[in-house]
Amino acid sequence: MALTGARVVCLGLALLWARPAPAQPAPVAPAPSPPLTAGGPTIEQRLPLDTVRSRCGFEIRTRFGQKIEGLFPRFEGEVLKLADGRHQVRLRMDARQVEIPGKPRYTEWMRGEDFFDVERFPLVEFDSEPYLPEMTAHGGDLVGRLSIRGITHTETLTVMPAECPRAGYDCDVISRGTVLRGRYGMDSWEVALGDRVTFILRARLAEAPRP
Repeated sequence: MALTGARVVCLGLALLWARPAPAQPAPVAPAPSPPLTAGGPTIEQRLPLDTVRSRCGFEIRTRFGQKIEGLFPRFEGEVLKLADGRHQVRLRMDARQVEIPGKPRYTEWMRGEDFFDVERFPLVEFDSEPYLPEMTAHGGDLVGRLSIRGITHTETLTVMPAECPRAGYDCDVISRGTVLRGRYGMDSWEVALGDRVTFILRARLAEAPRP
């Protein structure tokens, strides 16, 4: 007897939940990356993100419209002030610590080879192109290079208009960007999950820039 679409999805989810839990890797600090602006504008100042007050996560929806929210509890980032007056953003997310709060089986799957494959590719990285600092206040498109599972594509984050005069210090700088997971080799479970993954960053800086 032919299976209906709903029964296929249920069967897929049942297989997912039946998979044995993989061994959890010991937390290891992300490896340092090469200078972002080698051969480019001089870096005048590095402003690290406040990783306590900042939040980095993502959303993905099932084929039935359910929203699944994930977090990168461990990440690091910085805003680079360049000599020509522009800024750049560098972000490194430790995929080994990714989690779906309250859903341990989904967490195991996100870390496994069907999705982030954290044993082989422990980092998700984003390096922006230079942008004018006024974008933090007024909003706009932040273009950069996103690397997942060793695959790099140019993607765009949308920076939302600031909710306070000193965005990044008194309120979050909020940016969102949607990518297609199939472009990064994460094309399993297409029956159950949509292809669009939306990354969300709510950022605060740890220190104010020098005058």
